Amino acid sequence: MFMFIRAYLRASTKEQDAKRAKSELIAFANDHGHKIAAFYVENESGAILARPKLMQLIEDAHKGDVILVEQIDRLARLNQADWDTLKRMLSEKKLSIVSKELPTSYMALQSESSTEFMSSVLQAINSMMLDMLAAIARKDYEDRRNRQMQGIARAKAEGKYSGRRKDTEKRKIIASLLKSGHSYSDIQK
Repeated sequence: MFMFIRAYLRASTKEQDAKRAKSELIAFANDHGHKIAAFYVENESGAILARPKLMQLIEDAHKGDVILVEQIDRLARLNQADWDTLKRMLSEKKLSIVSKELPTSYMALQSESSTEFMSSVLQAINSMMLDMLAAIARKDYEDRRNRQMQGIARAKAEGKYSGRRKDTEKRKIIASLLKSGHSYSDIQK
């Protein structure tokens, strides 16, 4: 069966470089005898399922295609319900996830497995590992948010925290756009 390798690169903020792992993924695909057919790059939180480039990747993908990621946390820091939804979306299109950090996922890059039994065993192991890594990624996300909130609470108690400074220039631009008839959705884009 013919498959496309579709690389998904994500960073959480615009200040971070979502493309930083691109050369590593190209080398990884080459090392496994493949070329990457398309790159989907975005700066969005991994805790949100409705990410434009991820949804575009799933829409573009064909049965049997592979989603290549540097690490599972690039794909999923989702809560359990959203992770289950994403897995269902991928399963409906028979898409596989391959991650550099998950050697059991590399089997998706092979055109033929040695036996049906071995393929089934590896798929089960890979599915369990993906679930575990997604849960770890979510826990890491939640732990960092909790530590951040604790730090903010401590700083507020000590009178050292005043919050994010207002961007008066940005607010003026938004107000001007609203007055000229633009919607919040238009302005966000």
